[in-house]
Amino acid sequence: MSAISLVGRSSSHFTRVARIFALELGLEHTFRPVLDLTTLEPAMYAGNPALKIPVLVDEAGPLFGTENICRELALRSGRRPEAVLRGDVRARVVANVEELTLHVMSAEVSVIMAKASGEGRCMSPKTMRSIENALRYLDENVDGMLSALPPQRTLSFVEVALFCAVTHLPFREVLDVSSWTRLEVFRSQFAQRPSARGTEYRFDAA
Repeated sequence: MSAISLVGRSSSHFTRVARIFALELGLEHTFRPVLDLTTLEPAMYAGNPALKIPVLVDEAGPLFGTENICRELALRSGRRPEAVLRGDVRARVVANVEELTLHVMSAEVSVIMAKASGEGRCMSPKTMRSIENALRYLDENVDGMLSALPPQRTLSFVEVALFCAVTHLPFREVLDVSSWTRLEVFRSQFAQRPSARGTEYRFDAA
């Protein structure tokens, strides 16, 4: 089996989800940071024409998108039954937490991009309100979500994504999430995993 390379950024929550999956599933890989997100060359994003990260590169070529990457990593590891991917659990609370977690991650990117372009003051207040409302739901339902997941799992996409989301908001100074106490308990517990400690957010330097 050929080597795996993950292309992304250490400051990206979507990239961190993929990196945690690779570590949790015991897959050796290299990490190649994209140092300049202003570049318009797809080659810098491992050929992704949408100019987005993360990207997995292996013997079959590039694979775009966090969910696709996590699915491929689970299959490649031979430990697919241990990995709960999005949609594997039919419980409504799990599906809703998955959806709202990904909404928070995408909406936060919009906030960060607006700030970077100097348009933060013109941004609709609906975006921040939607993030706060989603976090309130996540805080109220995180325990129910965890109870609905298979107990024999090694990891789940929803747990990894939720951890990456709630740690990214304060890292990028978008929102202080410490007042959501159930999420804070979840965050502190997941943060003890070696995969979480090995992928702490930082800004990549040349």
